[in-house]
Amino acid sequence: MTGGVPTHGSSTGDSLAASRRSPFSGRAKMLRSGAGLLLLLLISSMLLAGSASAAPASVGLGTAASFSVLGGSTVTNTGPTTMFGDLGLSPGSSVTGAPHVLGATHVDDAVAIEAKSSLTTAYNDAASRPTNGSAGTDLSGQTFTPGVRTASSSLLLASGSVTLDAQGNPNAVFIFQIGTTLTTGSNTSVSLINGAQACNVFWQIGSSATLGSGTRFVGTVMAAATITANTAATIHGRLLAQTGAVNLDTNTITTSNCASSSSGEGGGSEATTPAETAALSAAAAKTGAAAPAAPTSQSTTAAQRAAAQKAAARRAAAKRAAARRTAARRAAARRRRHRAADTHRTQAQPASPSTRGAFTG
Repeated sequence: MTGGVPTHGSSTGDSLAASRRSPFSGRAKMLRSGAGLLLLLLISSMLLAGSASAAPASVGLGTAASFSVLGGSTVTNTGPTTMFGDLGLSPGSSVTGAPHVLGATHVDDAVAIEAKSSLTTAYNDAASRPTNGSAGTDLSGQTFTPGVRTASSSLLLASGSVTLDAQGNPNAVFIFQIGTTLTTGSNTSVSLINGAQACNVFWQIGSSATLGSGTRFVGTVMAAATITANTAATIHGRLLAQTGAVNLDTNTITTSNCASSSSGEGGGSEATTPAETAALSAAAAKTGAAAPAAPTSQSTTAAQRAAAQKAAARRAAAKRAAARRTAARRAAARRRRHRAADTHRTQAQPASPSTRGAFTG
């Protein structure tokens, strides 16, 4: 007999039940925490994959990377054109106008044929990339962050400049897919900021490209047909035509090589040589334009930004110190005025009559 006292409510029973439940409860918690960790890892991997897909890899140019100019049918030149890389032509065999080639010249030989094959591969790679949005119809005044931009038909840079902003990433890649033609107006420019590099800028063009007189252009132009660079246009990059001619007129073409140029894997940094910088300055002087800023060394640009930031910090610190000194002088002047006022009141107050020994009646 239990005397009517329920045994299920005893402390001993509760302890036994708890001891029986605790191993299972602990394992359940471990399972739940493990499942939560797995879910977090899956979400993180998805986010990383999404961010990786949003940042395109560079376009590998293979053996075409060393060429400043690569033509299909012919290469023509007027005036004192200078190119710092190689000149190639295939299957055509006619180069006229004697451009000044600081690299090697390959006309319808094995090197030129292999370079044209690499160009075809690179062109198809750039054309097949998924787009991140539209480039519009006119680049004038626009700023683009890294990614692939598409123009279904023709694309124009009518005036001013277009800016490519790498947002601090020197490996940032910019690819422009253009359905038919690319045309730039006279004295227009492509500007690189925040670490952008010309070796990671690609223009894939379905037909032909025409660069206006005095244009300061940046990047590798890969055109299916013809490329024409009008008088005094400067290019920090390459002019690569698959089937048509490359027509030059008093142009300066500097190299834009970094680790990504051949492999397409990204990485590395580029800088123009002193000779290239001097040539660009001389070309700009002929047209009365300012020397193009885009091809300058990225490290120099970064140093200039750092120096400007330090100078701004020094000016701000000097202003704060001057403000503190001014506040201290004003506080000291107030204290002097207060002391002078106290002294004046003390001197002006009449002396109280002495009551010492006075007769009080």
